[in-house]
Amino acid sequence: MIRHALVLTAGLGTRLRPLTDVRAKPAIPVAGEPMIRRIIRWLVSQGVDDLVLNLHHLPETLTSVVGDGRDLGARVRYSWEQPRILGSAGGPRLARALVGAGTFFIINGDTLTDMDLSKLADAHAESRALVTLALVPNREFTRYGGVRLDGERRLVGFSPRGAASAGTFHYIGVQIVDGAVFDRVAPGEAANSIGGVYDAISSAQPGSVRGFPCDADFWDVGTTADYWRTSDAFAAAKGEPAIPGAGRGPRIAPSARVTRSILWDDVDVGAEAVIEECILTDGVRIAARATYRRAVLVRGADGDEPIASPFDTGGDR
Repeated sequence: MIRHALVLTAGLGTRLRPLTDVRAKPAIPVAGEPMIRRIIRWLVSQGVDDLVLNLHHLPETLTSVVGDGRDLGARVRYSWEQPRILGSAGGPRLARALVGAGTFFIINGDTLTDMDLSKLADAHAESRALVTLALVPNREFTRYGGVRLDGERRLVGFSPRGAASAGTFHYIGVQIVDGAVFDRVAPGEAANSIGGVYDAISSAQPGSVRGFPCDADFWDVGTTADYWRTSDAFAAAKGEPAIPGAGRGPRIAPSARVTRSILWDDVDVGAEAVIEECILTDGVRIAARATYRRAVLVRGADGDEPIASPFDTGGDR
């Protein structure tokens, strides 16, 4: 089994703002645990325990919750992308030497899945491809672009979201690569894999990029509504009846009412405050008798009144 993986955690997470103004997206808690820790735990459970994380945006929010990975049974090192982010091909090119393996997994740091990595590894070895992408049927093609394969699972191309992606596959953020595919990118150069390097090598060497269709479950945390639904799903899996309550160090007055809300770390809710279907990020202070509904709350300057941004939970709750 392949033991090495690069986890892509450098992204800006712009669609998830203002949450990603507080933490890097993979550091955001899902049902009380940062996504990146869930991803590492899943990798280690399948024998993938030698990991590199690439860093750019709010890197301290990742390093503080992962460290060297020892408590998760992993060896974790970091590839720093400064002063600019290098993209889904430039990032792996820079990190390749640190990964230290010719063939390794690349895992998106903002997607949670339960797929069996051994099956992906077997398919990759059997096909002798340079890249193998884990795919599921693209049932939300109005939202996601698609991956098109031929009858032998060779990459034909990528299509934009919309009608052009009907009947295609959706990439779920898990792949195996031969690190040499990134050699066409200069170290420190920004470049993308899908829509860039992979298109080029697939055209030059048909069959070098392949797909692995599977029936794995996955949870994409691209927007605030996605985050809410994913938190709900993981809370339900833990046997909790609703969106989980609190992270570390909450202080909630006995007379306050907090309903179906996500609380990150070091949150303070004053007496008789009402919080309904909200996300309270790190260090938020809610004054006594304040009321917030369906809002993302970010700590105000000097601990003042929080900055509230309305959001749609994605359905009536």
